[in-house]
Amino acid sequence: MIGGGGGGALRRVGKYEVGRTIGEGTFAKVKFAQNTETGESVAMKVLDRSSILKHKMVDQIKREISIMKLVRHPNVVRLYEVLASRKKIFIILEFITGGELFDKIIRHGRLSEADARKYFQQLIDGVDFCHSKGVYHRDLKPENLLLDSQGNLKISDFGLSAWPAQGAALLRTTCGTPNYVAPEVLGEVPLSWICCLSFKL
Repeated sequence: MIGGGGGGALRRVGKYEVGRTIGEGTFAKVKFAQNTETGESVAMKVLDRSSILKHKMVDQIKREISIMKLVRHPNVVRLYEVLASRKKIFIILEFITGGELFDKIIRHGRLSEADARKYFQQLIDGVDFCHSKGVYHRDLKPENLLLDSQGNLKISDFGLSAWPAQGAALLRTTCGTPNYVAPEVLGEVPLSWICCLSFKL
């Protein structure tokens, strides 16, 4: 059941009670929600079908969902399930409470060596797992690295990700945030993308 309250605001989607908006982008809102069967808090990404069709993003959304189903790892934000109504698509994700690594760096300045080493190792573990599944994130940056309540790093936002099955041309496409784009994509220079992130830490 997908219900609405006054003014068209979502109140319930299936087994999820929907709460406040915790994030908003060009094509989606992210809502706080709670699984009424387990009491677990989740993040609900709400996409408008007409907007997706208008901007020809159907393939990108399908790719993002397929990839997130594939990359189950402790250092990757987990996709629980996908629901849909006639007008909306609801992507149910792990709720991460610690915010972005970027915000932590802004608030507290340069990380301690111990924290930087920990996050770096967790990032490498998550990326290595993704690569083992043939998945390439293509937009790794501190803003897309979240921290859970235990201080563990979680890779998020697979909207620009790709895999070899889609063809080599897509893997060479320049996308993402310029300061973090892999040098080999920009100029075929064999340098690692990880250099920028490790320097940022």
